Amino acid sequence: MAPRLQLEKAAWRWAEEVPPEAVTQEHVEAAYRVALPACLRAACRRNCRGNPNCLVGIGEQAWLGEIDEDAFHNIEDPNAERRKKNAFVGLTNLGATCYVNTFLQMWFLNLELRQALYLCPSPRPSGPTAAEGPSVGTDYEPQSICEHLQYLFALLQSSRRRYIDPSGFVKALGLDTGQQQDAQEFSKLFMSLLEDTLSSQKNPEVRDIVQKQFCGEYAYVTVCNQCGRESKLISKFYELELNIQGHKQLSDCITEFLKEEKLEGDNRYFCETCQSKQNATRRIRLLSLPCTLNLQLMRFVFDRQTGHKKKLNTYIEFSELLDMEPFMEDKGRGFAYELSAILIHRGVSAYSGHYIAHVKDPQTAEWYRFNDEEIEKMEGKKLQLGAEEDLEPSKSQARKPKGGKGVYRSRNAYMLVYRLQSRAKTLTTDIPAFLKDLVERDNSKFEEWCTEMAEMRQQSVARGKVKHEEVKELYEKLPAKAGDSYDFVSLEWLQQWLDEAAAPKPVNNQPCLCPHGKLHPDKVPAVKRVSATVADYFYQRYGGGPRLTEKALCRECVVERCRILRLKNQLNEDHKAVSNLLKANPKEDEGFWVGKPSLRSWRQLALEQMEAPQESQARSNGKVNGEAEGKDEGDVEKREEEGLRFNEDIVCPHGNLCTSEGERRVVSREAWETLQRYFPSAPEFPSSREPCSQCKLLEREGAENEALHKMMAGEQKACLSNLFQDKNRPVLSTWPQEGGELYVVPRLFVEEWRKFVRRPTRCRPVSSVGNRELLCPHGGLMFTFASMAREDSKLSALALRMGADPDPLCGGPGHPGAAAAAGPPGGGGGGCGPGGRRVPLVSALHHRTRAVPGLPGGAPVPAAAGPAGIRPGHHLRPQGRRQQEGDEGGGAGAGGEQFGSRGREGRGRGRRGGAPGRSGAGP
Repeated sequence: MAPRLQLEKAAWRWAEEVPPEAVTQEHVEAAYRVALPACLRAACRRNCRGNPNCLVGIGEQAWLGEIDEDAFHNIEDPNAERRKKNAFVGLTNLGATCYVNTFLQMWFLNLELRQALYLCPSPRPSGPTAAEGPSVGTDYEPQSICEHLQYLFALLQSSRRRYIDPSGFVKALGLDTGQQQDAQEFSKLFMSLLEDTLSSQKNPEVRDIVQKQFCGEYAYVTVCNQCGRESKLISKFYELELNIQGHKQLSDCITEFLKEEKLEGDNRYFCETCQSKQNATRRIRLLSLPCTLNLQLMRFVFDRQTGHKKKLNTYIEFSELLDMEPFMEDKGRGFAYELSAILIHRGVSAYSGHYIAHVKDPQTAEWYRFNDEEIEKMEGKKLQLGAEEDLEPSKSQARKPKGGKGVYRSRNAYMLVYRLQSRAKTLTTDIPAFLKDLVERDNSKFEEWCTEMAEMRQQSVARGKVKHEEVKELYEKLPAKAGDSYDFVSLEWLQQWLDEAAAPKPVNNQPCLCPHGKLHPDKVPAVKRVSATVADYFYQRYGGGPRLTEKALCRECVVERCRILRLKNQLNEDHKAVSNLLKANPKEDEGFWVGKPSLRSWRQLALEQMEAPQESQARSNGKVNGEAEGKDEGDVEKREEEGLRFNEDIVCPHGNLCTSEGERRVVSREAWETLQRYFPSAPEFPSSREPCSQCKLLEREGAENEALHKMMAGEQKACLSNLFQDKNRPVLSTWPQEGGELYVVPRLFVEEWRKFVRRPTRCRPVSSVGNRELLCPHGGLMFTFASMAREDSKLSALALRMGADPDPLCGGPGHPGAAAAAGPPGGGGGGCGPGGRRVPLVSALHHRTRAVPGLPGGAPVPAAAGPAGIRPGHHLRPQGRRQQEGDEGGGAGAGGEQFGSRGREGRGRGRRGGAPGRSGAGP
């Protein structure tokens, strides 16, 4: 089928020859494309949106043919969550708790520890006896760490779930599930906590289980080199921390742990026999080893250069059998161990990564890989360290050294667990009755969930089969045959009906209606023509509406569209004619002025004017028929923002012809008459019309003002070159020894003045010095002499110091603006413009006011204070040191020496931050 745009043109091709008053029913049906042939499924790859009879690719592919039952639902098989036979139960990773899961699985497979925890009675009495544990009639909430471990181990042993949630245990420990903790530190702290918790138990098998299983003893032995005295400090350990840096074998790490250390120099040993510090040797001697020997490989070390931890990703060789007798102080006893667990950290950083565990089942001697919820059984009852070592599969395999039989190498193992070979492997762990009941209760809930999920799957499958049969039957009847009754149905609703994931809603044809309540011709791509029989079924079962039958074809909309299309065709012809006329030069005094932007966008403006009632469709229709040009869109958008209509872009603010000839051009009378047919109310300016006289006068005045501004800027720059270039600024720290009178003006004023001097034609002259911004509410200067004397006061955002007399800014006798700036005769001076008040740093008491060049005269200004608090309008000379000391406090009325407006010196005593002075307050 042809593309949508081609179908759109073909449906309205008849409008080129048929006037609006001659439109017939045949033309109406052609506009709605009723007679277009339907597409075949084999020939049409996707749905033709421009053909209402194309019913291919609307979602029917999922329903035709045989369908697998799994396609009718999105519910996972609940049996996939069921524990497999002879398999272990996994643990859910709560975010960053994989390190906790590895220790829990390792401790669970320690049968002695598991049995001892089962023997620990519940502290809360409920049921016939306290030892029986909590009642099964209520929800069980473990309270202590022992209860949490009991319940977790019971679930790991007898649960029917594939994995369980350890969130209760993690919450009881107060661990942050979103932050990975130090696994080695966690192991130490938890063992200490468990031992303290079990210490109150009466049963010795329970109370001493941690010490029997994990606790050993070693002694720090120190020997004096002078007298040979030997001292011992016996200590318990739950794991041996072995340094792996610089070593390749586990035996080397143990040897370094037990090696002799020399105590010399500042580290000498105080001998009790010699009663003085002596050189000595110190070493660790292993006295006894536990049944379960935990060897911590110190992979995470502190990097002094970076100040952070780092991981040592070096290979360490260890064997499946470990003989500890050579390292013991007492020989002759059996210390043969076999490997039972390896804890792995995957990742190159000490602050991130993933923890997994390889643990041997003590009952079957088979190795299992525990990775949170996933548990994998190793083949051949042998430990297999594969993917855990492959940080970089393409390179690491080549670097990994090969070991002999029963020897393993790992660069990610951080804890090795060995067990005595003499330990019995036939120990059975019996779950207490109350824990069995709790596990059975959890298993019952799991079975109920499985049953519920299975029923939901079956219901979804049943609904899907019914829908399948319905779609197969109705889709065959969906196309409307020639001569039969038909309906138009929303394509969006049909796609929802064929969507297998959602139930269809009532039919909604409302968005497809025209203003007359019928099907809009422009909405044909959004509907499909179906048989009336299928439409009856749809509305009867799903409801909705309104129905769009063959009577819903809107003749009024078709006639209006025909009229617009014909006008567009005429517009295209006129556009070509005007373009040709613009190429020729019009005769003298026979043309008309037209704005250049209006000429560029007149066709688009005419289109919008034609389709004013249907403005939302105007642009799309113009583009569909190839009538909108990209170069016109910018002018149209600009005119819309300015609110201009055709030819209003050459109208000046006075309603006359604008003076800028670059924005307009002359067109011939014939071209103007053509344009005037589309824009009869457009402003008309014959080529003989003169531009606006008022605008010309304003332009002349503007040119004169620019010349005046340039002259003013040049003179001010020449007079105040240092101020303009910010050079040789006065420093108060050397005043009054160096320099004469100083004045203070706002920095903002200087910045604006510099802008004017740099660009006098673009920037307006400053209208006021604006010294009022420097005054406090009491009329005095906000700055103290001490603050202005600091070096950073020069960069103040508010004030800037000026040296010498600012006469160039205040105008002079020969300045062009002096006469206009002068104040009224006898009025005390013109000031410094409106609000422009000079703030001098001098000591003699008299008024001095001047005018800002080129600006209106200002009002007289009040007096100013001395360095402690300067007030506007007064001129102060350098004071003595004693007088300046009395002025520290700053601001008007802050105490100290203040000066009135009549030249009288105040006699008030100087105080820091005091009340206003009683004399010399000023006006």
